[in-house]
Amino acid sequence: DWSSDVCSSDLVPKKTLNVVMAGVGVGKSLFLCHLASSYLNQGKNVLYITLELAEEEVSKRIDANLLNITFDELMALSKDGYKLKADKLRAKTNGKLIVKEYPTSTASSIHFKSLLNELNLKKNFVPDAIMIDYLNICSSSRVKAGVANSYTYIKAIAEELRGLAVEFNVPVWSATQLTRGGYGSSDPDMTDTSESFGLPATADFFVALITNETMEQLKQIQVKQLKNRY
Repeated sequence: DWSSDVCSSDLVPKKTLNVVMAGVGVGKSLFLCHLASSYLNQGKNVLYITLELAEEEVSKRIDANLLNITFDELMALSKDGYKLKADKLRAKTNGKLIVKEYPTSTASSIHFKSLLNELNLKKNFVPDAIMIDYLNICSSSRVKAGVANSYTYIKAIAEELRGLAVEFNVPVWSATQLTRGGYGSSDPDMTDTSESFGLPATADFFVALITNETMEQLKQIQVKQLKNRY
């Protein structure tokens, strides 16, 4: 399990920005949920910030992953059945998850800092990793949307999220889209990053998710490493 290996080692240090790139519908959010589950399984606290999916949908995906059942099986569980499985899981790990939803393109690193401080003060919750789903639909705290070009705007968001990782001493994971040309490629590279090459230039760790019809039938995704500062 690639994600478990990454989360269980020092391959992804604190104070870093780590980005997953994929085309529409390939599974960026699912991949981030899978990473979150890997951290939780190892007793680590995770803050999952979503600007695309609803909080409930993110929680369901992570629940299914943690309980090692399909989404349909999760939805078919009775309340008692879910509680029994959840209790068994709690006996194995003490990692805590908090999912916070923001409307698309309305939240920036300032909002995330405020949330982190509030969680620490009110719930004594300090995350070991932060998932932000996803970078391109965050807002910038320094650059006004519509004024700067997309290169400058997305690069500013990436720099702010990396600054968040440094300030709170955690790895931050996020995602970005492939360009239209890169979506059909079997071998995408960093030049296929949507909107701004400044994003991979800022990220510490950058991977692409690749799939095709054969791999989809096998329920597999290829992870291609594009940049690694470690």
